[in-house]
Amino acid sequence: MQFKDRLDESEAKFVELTDRMSDPAVINDSDQYRKTAKAQSELQEVVAKYRDWKRVDRELRDARAMLTETDADLQHMAELEVVRLGPELAAIEKDLQLLLLPKDPNDEKNVVLEIRKGAGGDEASLFAAEMFRMYGRYAEEQGWKVEVTSLSESSVGGLSEVIAMISGNKVYSRMKYESGVHRVQRVPATETQGRVHTSTITVVVMPEADEVEVQIDTKDIRIDTFCSSGPGGQSVNTTYSAVRITHLPTNTVVSCQDEKSQIKNRAKAMGVLRSRLYQMEIEKQQAAIGAERKGMVGTGDRSEKIRTYNFPQNRITDHRIGLTLHQLDLTMEGRLQPVIDALTTHYQAELLDNAA
Repeated sequence: MQFKDRLDESEAKFVELTDRMSDPAVINDSDQYRKTAKAQSELQEVVAKYRDWKRVDRELRDARAMLTETDADLQHMAELEVVRLGPELAAIEKDLQLLLLPKDPNDEKNVVLEIRKGAGGDEASLFAAEMFRMYGRYAEEQGWKVEVTSLSESSVGGLSEVIAMISGNKVYSRMKYESGVHRVQRVPATETQGRVHTSTITVVVMPEADEVEVQIDTKDIRIDTFCSSGPGGQSVNTTYSAVRITHLPTNTVVSCQDEKSQIKNRAKAMGVLRSRLYQMEIEKQQAAIGAERKGMVGTGDRSEKIRTYNFPQNRITDHRIGLTLHQLDLTMEGRLQPVIDALTTHYQAELLDNAA
Protein backbone atom coordinates (compact mmCIF):
# COMPACT_ATOMS: atom_id res chain seq x y z
CA MET A 1 0.00 0.00 0.00
CA GLN A 2 1.57 3.23 -1.24
CA PHE A 3 0.50 5.41 1.66
CA LYS A 4 1.39 3.00 4.50
CA ASP A 5 4.11 5.30 5.86
CA ARG A 6 1.59 8.14 6.23
CA LEU A 7 -0.81 5.82 8.05
CA ASP A 8 1.93 4.61 10.41
CA GLU A 9 2.68 8.26 11.24
CA SER A 10 -1.01 8.96 11.82
CA GLU A 11 -1.35 5.97 14.14
CA ALA A 12 1.75 6.96 16.13
CA LYS A 13 0.42 10.50 16.46
CA PHE A 14 -2.98 9.18 17.56
CA VAL A 15 -1.38 7.04 20.29
CA GLU A 16 0.69 10.03 21.44
CA LEU A 17 -2.39 12.28 21.63
CA THR A 18 -4.37 9.61 23.47
CA ASP A 19 -1.59 9.35 26.06
CA ARG A 20 -1.47 13.13 26.41
CA MET A 21 -5.17 13.25 27.23
CA SER A 22 -4.48 11.28 30.41
CA ASP A 23 -1.61 13.60 31.40
CA PRO A 24 -2.66 15.62 34.52
CA ALA A 25 -0.99 18.74 33.13
CA VAL A 26 -3.17 18.55 30.01
CA ILE A 27 -6.31 17.61 31.93
CA ASN A 28 -5.94 20.66 34.19
CA ASP A 29 -5.49 23.01 31.21
CA SER A 30 -8.93 23.16 29.58
CA ASP A 31 -7.69 24.93 26.44
CA GLN A 32 -4.84 22.46 25.90
CA TYR A 33 -7.12 19.50 26.63
CA ARG A 34 -9.72 20.75 24.11
CA LYS A 35 -7.08 21.15 21.38
CA THR A 36 -5.58 17.72 22.12
CA ALA A 37 -9.01 16.06 22.10
CA LYS A 38 -9.90 17.74 18.81
CA ALA A 39 -6.62 16.63 17.17
CA GLN A 40 -7.13 13.08 18.44
CA SER A 41 -10.72 13.02 17.22
CA GLU A 42 -9.66 14.11 13.73
CA LEU A 43 -7.33 11.08 13.49
CA GLN A 44 -9.69 8.56 15.06
CA GLU A 45 -11.57 7.50 11.92
CA VAL A 46 -8.49 7.02 9.74
CA VAL A 47 -6.61 5.13 12.48
CA ALA A 48 -9.58 2.82 13.12
CA LYS A 49 -9.81 2.09 9.40
CA TYR A 50 -6.03 1.50 9.19
CA ARG A 51 -6.22 -0.98 12.06
CA ASP A 52 -9.01 -2.78 10.18
CA TRP A 53 -6.73 -2.89 7.13
CA LYS A 54 -3.86 -4.37 9.12
CA ARG A 55 -6.12 -7.05 10.61
CA VAL A 56 -7.61 -8.06 7.25
CA ASP A 57 -4.18 -7.94 5.55
CA ARG A 58 -2.78 -10.27 8.23
CA GLU A 59 -5.72 -12.67 7.88
CA LEU A 60 -5.34 -12.67 4.07
CA ARG A 61 -1.62 -13.47 4.27
CA ASP A 62 -2.36 -16.31 6.71
CA ALA A 63 -5.05 -17.68 4.38
CA ARG A 64 -2.70 -17.57 1.37
CA ALA A 65 -0.06 -19.42 3.38
CA MET A 66 -2.60 -22.18 4.09
CA LEU A 67 -3.11 -22.76 0.35
CA THR A 68 0.02 -24.93 0.42
CA GLU A 69 -1.48 -27.26 3.02
CA THR A 70 -1.73 -30.93 1.98
CA ASP A 71 -5.06 -31.35 3.75
CA ALA A 72 -7.82 -30.82 1.12
CA ASP A 73 -10.32 -29.44 3.66
CA LEU A 74 -7.82 -26.88 4.95
CA GLN A 75 -6.98 -25.88 1.38
CA HIS A 76 -10.66 -25.38 0.59
CA MET A 77 -11.18 -23.27 3.71
CA ALA A 78 -8.15 -21.16 2.78
CA GLU A 79 -9.48 -20.64 -0.75
CA LEU A 80 -12.83 -19.41 0.63
CA GLU A 81 -11.03 -17.02 2.99
CA VAL A 82 -8.90 -15.60 0.17
CA VAL A 83 -12.03 -15.03 -1.93
CA ARG A 84 -13.73 -13.27 1.00
CA LEU A 85 -10.82 -11.23 2.31
CA GLY A 86 -9.41 -9.97 -1.03
CA PRO A 87 -12.36 -7.69 -1.90
CA GLU A 88 -12.69 -6.64 1.76
CA LEU A 89 -9.07 -5.48 1.83
CA ALA A 90 -9.49 -3.60 -1.47
CA ALA A 91 -12.61 -1.84 -0.12
CA ILE A 92 -10.77 -0.76 3.04
CA GLU A 93 -7.88 0.58 0.92
CA LYS A 94 -10.36 2.66 -1.09
CA ASP A 95 -11.84 4.05 2.14
CA LEU A 96 -8.36 4.92 3.39
CA GLN A 97 -7.55 6.74 0.15
CA LEU A 98 -10.65 8.89 0.62
CA LEU A 99 -9.86 9.54 4.29
CA LEU A 100 -6.35 10.72 3.38
CA LEU A 101 -7.57 13.23 0.79
CA PRO A 102 -7.06 16.88 1.78
CA LYS A 103 -9.99 17.97 3.92
CA ASP A 104 -12.16 20.96 3.02
CA PRO A 105 -11.63 23.18 6.09
CA ASN A 106 -15.27 24.26 5.91
CA ASP A 107 -16.82 20.78 5.90
CA GLU A 108 -17.60 20.80 9.63
CA LYS A 109 -19.27 24.22 9.52
CA ASN A 110 -22.86 25.36 9.65
CA VAL A 111 -24.16 27.19 6.59
CA VAL A 112 -26.07 30.22 5.43
CA LEU A 113 -28.63 29.18 2.81
CA GLU A 114 -29.98 31.78 0.39
CA ILE A 115 -32.75 31.04 -2.13
CA ARG A 116 -34.05 33.61 -4.62
CA LYS A 117 -36.51 33.41 -7.47
CA GLY A 118 -34.97 33.76 -10.94
CA ALA A 119 -36.65 33.73 -14.34
CA GLY A 120 -40.31 32.76 -14.48
CA GLY A 121 -42.21 35.27 -12.36
CA ASP A 122 -44.80 33.86 -9.95
CA GLU A 123 -43.98 30.26 -10.85
CA ALA A 124 -40.32 30.87 -9.88
CA SER A 125 -41.37 32.25 -6.48
CA LEU A 126 -43.63 29.22 -5.87
CA PHE A 127 -40.76 26.88 -6.71
CA ALA A 128 -38.43 28.84 -4.39
CA ALA A 129 -40.88 28.19 -1.55
CA GLU A 130 -41.05 24.47 -2.41
CA MET A 131 -37.25 24.22 -2.52
CA PHE A 132 -36.94 25.88 0.88
CA ARG A 133 -39.46 23.37 2.21
CA MET A 134 -37.42 20.54 0.63
CA TYR A 135 -34.19 21.69 2.28
CA GLY A 136 -36.05 22.14 5.56
CA ARG A 137 -37.29 18.54 5.45
CA TYR A 138 -33.84 17.26 4.54
CA ALA A 139 -32.37 19.22 7.46
CA GLU A 140 -34.99 17.70 9.76
CA GLU A 141 -34.01 14.19 8.62
CA GLN A 142 -30.36 15.00 9.42
CA GLY A 143 -31.21 16.37 12.85
CA TRP A 144 -30.15 19.89 11.87
CA LYS A 145 -31.67 23.18 13.02
CA VAL A 146 -33.03 25.76 10.54
CA GLU A 147 -33.42 29.43 11.57
CA VAL A 148 -34.89 31.93 9.13
CA THR A 149 -32.96 35.20 9.00
CA SER A 150 -35.10 37.03 6.46
CA LEU A 151 -37.99 36.11 4.23
CA SER A 152 -39.76 37.98 1.43
CA GLU A 153 -43.06 36.54 0.22
CA SER A 154 -44.48 37.00 -3.27
CA SER A 155 -48.05 38.05 -4.02
CA VAL A 156 -49.06 34.46 -4.88
CA GLY A 157 -47.76 32.91 -1.65
CA GLY A 158 -44.34 31.95 -2.92
CA LEU A 159 -40.96 33.32 -1.87
CA SER A 160 -39.04 36.05 -3.65
CA GLU A 161 -36.12 35.48 -1.27
CA VAL A 162 -35.34 33.55 1.89
CA ILE A 163 -32.14 33.49 3.94
CA ALA A 164 -31.67 30.93 6.70
CA MET A 165 -28.98 29.56 8.99
CA ILE A 166 -28.68 25.75 9.10
CA SER A 167 -26.69 24.33 12.00
CA GLY A 168 -25.76 20.77 12.91
CA ASN A 169 -23.22 18.06 12.20
CA LYS A 170 -21.15 18.56 9.01
CA VAL A 171 -23.82 20.67 7.31
CA TYR A 172 -21.51 22.31 4.76
CA SER A 173 -19.99 18.97 3.70
CA ARG A 174 -23.43 17.80 2.53
CA MET A 175 -24.92 21.07 1.33
CA LYS A 176 -21.98 22.63 -0.52
CA TYR A 177 -22.90 21.19 -3.93
CA GLU A 178 -26.36 22.82 -3.89
CA SER A 179 -25.14 26.27 -4.97
CA GLY A 180 -26.23 27.28 -8.45
CA VAL A 181 -29.24 27.70 -10.71
CA HIS A 182 -32.03 25.16 -10.26
CA ARG A 183 -34.50 24.82 -13.15
CA VAL A 184 -38.09 23.59 -12.84
CA GLN A 185 -40.24 22.32 -15.71
CA ARG A 186 -43.94 21.81 -15.07
CA VAL A 187 -47.48 22.99 -15.90
CA PRO A 188 -48.32 25.93 -13.60
CA ALA A 189 -51.70 25.92 -11.84
CA THR A 190 -52.63 29.06 -13.81
CA GLU A 191 -51.85 27.48 -17.21
CA THR A 192 -55.10 26.78 -19.07
CA GLN A 193 -53.53 25.19 -22.18
CA GLY A 194 -51.61 22.52 -20.29
CA ARG A 195 -48.25 23.78 -21.51
CA VAL A 196 -45.04 23.03 -19.59
CA HIS A 197 -43.32 26.20 -18.37
CA THR A 198 -39.64 26.57 -17.41
CA SER A 199 -38.60 28.70 -14.43
CA THR A 200 -35.47 29.06 -12.34
CA ILE A 201 -34.34 29.87 -8.85
CA THR A 202 -30.85 30.51 -7.49
CA VAL A 203 -29.40 28.80 -4.43
CA VAL A 204 -26.30 29.88 -2.53
CA VAL A 205 -24.76 27.84 0.29
CA MET A 206 -22.04 29.61 2.28
CA PRO A 207 -20.04 28.28 5.25
CA GLU A 208 -20.84 30.14 8.44
CA ALA A 209 -17.90 32.33 9.40
CA ASP A 210 -16.66 32.69 12.96
CA GLU A 211 -15.86 36.09 14.42
CA VAL A 212 -12.22 35.03 14.55
CA GLU A 213 -12.17 34.38 10.79
CA VAL A 214 -13.86 37.63 9.79
CA GLN A 215 -13.13 40.75 11.79
CA ILE A 216 -15.62 43.55 11.03
CA ASP A 217 -14.61 47.04 12.09
CA THR A 218 -17.55 48.97 13.57
CA LYS A 219 -16.63 52.04 11.50
CA ASP A 220 -17.13 49.96 8.34
CA ILE A 221 -20.79 49.21 8.99
CA ARG A 222 -24.01 51.21 9.14
CA ILE A 223 -26.89 49.80 11.17
CA ASP A 224 -30.46 50.90 10.49
CA THR A 225 -33.58 49.79 12.37
CA PHE A 226 -37.11 49.73 11.03
CA CYS A 227 -40.55 48.26 11.77
CA SER A 228 -41.07 44.62 10.87
CA SER A 229 -43.56 43.71 8.19
CA GLY A 230 -45.52 40.54 7.53
CA PRO A 231 -46.49 37.84 10.06
CA GLY A 232 -45.28 38.28 13.59
CA GLY A 233 -48.05 39.20 16.01
CA GLN A 234 -48.73 42.41 17.84
CA SER A 235 -45.17 43.70 17.72
CA VAL A 236 -45.22 43.98 13.91
CA ASN A 237 -45.17 47.58 12.72
CA THR A 238 -45.14 48.87 16.30
CA THR A 239 -41.48 48.48 17.32
CA TYR A 240 -38.23 49.07 15.48
CA SER A 241 -37.06 45.48 15.91
CA ALA A 242 -35.95 44.81 12.30
CA VAL A 243 -32.29 45.45 11.51
CA ARG A 244 -30.48 46.32 8.30
CA ILE A 245 -26.66 46.24 8.30
CA THR A 246 -24.64 47.75 5.45
CA HIS A 247 -20.95 46.88 5.08
CA LEU A 248 -19.68 50.11 3.55
CA PRO A 249 -16.39 48.92 1.93
CA THR A 250 -18.19 46.20 -0.09
CA ASN A 251 -21.70 47.70 -0.13
CA THR A 252 -23.04 44.39 1.19
CA VAL A 253 -26.50 44.75 2.75
CA VAL A 254 -28.09 42.22 5.13
CA SER A 255 -31.53 42.55 6.74
CA CYS A 256 -33.16 40.51 9.48
CA GLN A 257 -36.66 40.87 10.90
CA ASP A 258 -37.46 37.30 11.88
CA GLU A 259 -37.14 37.88 15.64
CA LYS A 260 -39.16 40.28 17.79
CA SER A 261 -35.93 41.28 19.56
CA GLN A 262 -33.73 43.86 17.86
CA ILE A 263 -30.68 42.35 19.59
CA LYS A 264 -31.42 38.87 18.17
CA ASN A 265 -32.06 40.28 14.70
CA ARG A 266 -28.77 42.18 14.84
CA ALA A 267 -26.86 39.04 15.89
CA LYS A 268 -28.40 37.01 13.05
CA ALA A 269 -27.72 39.73 10.47
CA MET A 270 -24.08 39.99 11.60
CA GLY A 271 -23.76 36.22 11.22
CA VAL A 272 -24.98 36.36 7.62
CA LEU A 273 -22.75 39.36 6.88
CA ARG A 274 -19.68 37.56 8.21
CA SER A 275 -20.47 34.53 6.04
CA ARG A 276 -20.88 36.67 2.92
CA LEU A 277 -17.61 38.49 3.54
CA TYR A 278 -15.91 35.14 4.27
CA GLN A 279 -17.23 33.77 0.98
CA MET A 280 -15.92 36.85 -0.86
CA GLU A 281 -12.50 36.27 0.68
CA ILE A 282 -12.50 32.59 -0.34
CA GLU A 283 -13.39 33.52 -3.93
CA LYS A 284 -10.70 36.20 -3.97
CA GLN A 285 -8.06 33.70 -2.80
CA GLN A 286 -9.16 31.11 -5.34
CA ALA A 287 -9.02 33.66 -8.13
CA ALA A 288 -5.57 34.74 -7.00
CA ILE A 289 -4.17 31.21 -7.38
CA GLY A 290 -5.76 30.86 -10.79
CA ALA A 291 -8.38 28.28 -9.83
CA GLU A 292 -10.98 27.75 -12.52
CA ARG A 293 -14.21 28.40 -10.71
CA LYS A 294 -17.58 29.23 -12.16
CA GLY A 295 -19.83 31.66 -10.31
CA MET A 296 -22.05 30.07 -7.72
CA VAL A 297 -25.20 31.61 -9.06
CA GLY A 298 -24.77 33.15 -12.50
CA THR A 299 -27.51 35.40 -13.76
CA GLY A 300 -30.45 33.13 -13.02
CA ASP A 301 -31.18 32.80 -16.75
CA ARG A 302 -33.02 29.66 -17.89
CA SER A 303 -29.99 28.44 -19.86
CA GLU A 304 -27.74 28.42 -16.77
CA LYS A 305 -28.44 25.43 -14.59
CA ILE A 306 -26.89 22.80 -12.35
CA ARG A 307 -30.06 20.76 -11.93
CA THR A 308 -33.47 20.30 -13.58
CA TYR A 309 -36.67 19.27 -11.80
CA ASN A 310 -39.10 17.89 -14.40
CA PHE A 311 -42.47 17.30 -12.74
CA PRO A 312 -44.37 15.71 -15.69
CA GLN A 313 -41.69 13.00 -15.90
CA ASN A 314 -41.07 12.80 -12.11
CA ARG A 315 -37.41 13.31 -13.05
CA ILE A 316 -34.51 15.09 -11.37
CA THR A 317 -31.30 15.59 -13.38
CA ASP A 318 -28.00 16.93 -12.10
CA HIS A 319 -26.21 18.22 -15.19
CA ARG A 320 -22.76 18.43 -13.58
CA ILE A 321 -22.40 14.68 -13.19
CA GLY A 322 -25.02 13.39 -15.65
CA LEU A 323 -27.19 11.93 -12.88
CA THR A 324 -30.87 11.25 -13.63
CA LEU A 325 -33.32 9.85 -11.07
CA HIS A 326 -37.05 9.27 -11.57
CA GLN A 327 -37.99 10.05 -7.99
CA LEU A 328 -38.64 13.77 -7.97
CA ASP A 329 -41.68 13.30 -5.71
CA LEU A 330 -39.48 11.78 -3.00
CA THR A 331 -36.75 14.39 -3.50
CA MET A 332 -39.18 17.26 -2.96
CA GLU A 333 -40.18 15.61 0.34
CA GLY A 334 -36.59 15.99 1.54
CA ARG A 335 -35.15 12.66 0.33
CA LEU A 336 -32.12 14.42 -1.10
CA GLN A 337 -29.45 11.99 0.11
CA PRO A 338 -29.17 9.92 -3.12
CA VAL A 339 -28.32 13.09 -5.07
CA ILE A 340 -25.87 14.32 -2.43
CA ASP A 341 -24.20 10.90 -2.20
CA ALA A 342 -23.76 10.78 -6.00
CA LEU A 343 -22.23 14.27 -6.07
CA THR A 344 -19.89 13.48 -3.16
CA THR A 345 -18.74 10.23 -4.80
CA HIS A 346 -18.15 11.97 -8.13
CA TYR A 347 -16.02 14.79 -6.69
CA GLN A 348 -14.13 12.42 -4.40
CA ALA A 349 -13.26 10.32 -7.46
CA GLU A 350 -11.97 13.46 -9.18
CA LEU A 351 -9.77 14.23 -6.16
CA LEU A 352 -8.45 10.66 -6.17
CA ASP A 353 -7.58 10.94 -9.87
CA ASN A 354 -5.78 14.23 -9.27
CA ALA A 355 -3.92 12.76 -6.31
CA ALA A 356 -2.87 9.77 -8.41
